Amino acid sequence: MIMLWSITLTFAYLLGSIPFGYLLVRFVRQEDVRSTGSGNIGATNVARAGGTTLGLFTLLLDAMKGFIAVFLVMQFAPNTANGPSTLAIAAAVAAVIGHIFPVWLRFRGGKGIATALGVFIALAPLVALSSVGIFALIVATTRLVSLGSILAAISIPFLALLLVPHRSNALLIGLSFISLLSIVKHHANIVRLLHGKESRFGSKKNPDSTDKKVNA
Repeated sequence: MIMLWSITLTFAYLLGSIPFGYLLVRFVRQEDVRSTGSGNIGATNVARAGGTTLGLFTLLLDAMKGFIAVFLVMQFAPNTANGPSTLAIAAAVAAVIGHIFPVWLRFRGGKGIATALGVFIALAPLVALSSVGIFALIVATTRLVSLGSILAAISIPFLALLLVPHRSNALLIGLSFISLLSIVKHHANIVRLLHGKESRFGSKKNPDSTDKKVNA
């Protein structure tokens, strides 16, 4: 059992730690995405640095690695009467931690939103889709991707309580922990939002230079 958990969590972490945003910009534009815009490796900054297409590919790939990490585990650790197995939930957490703290980039990765979306789709699809709706609504009305991401992350535990009647405590804790990690990684964005200095998606203004060393 210990060996199974060790192998599973290591696999999920390594899969989650693949820095697709960094790799795409490096391969297509021969640039380091961390040296432009906000300095992050996520889809939003990739879109600013390399264009919308690269940003969309980053979003898709980051979500897919999270989904695959959990989906594969669920094949040999299937759902219980109260939802996903504890091992699948742990794999979800490991995949998101891998994205946020990737070994390949000296443990300085992204904020985990797209990868979290992927694991949420695997663990609780209705919760994931509802959070996407909240994100889309906020971004459409404010053009603030960070605000949409933060509010969508905050909504996850409440959506789980509302939409998943038969859930284990482990699922609720796992979803809440992943959401909290993503919110904490937005600390610089939260400061800028409070001061009205956060850049809006589609604008040419970059975030404060103080955030350029903060990968997200």
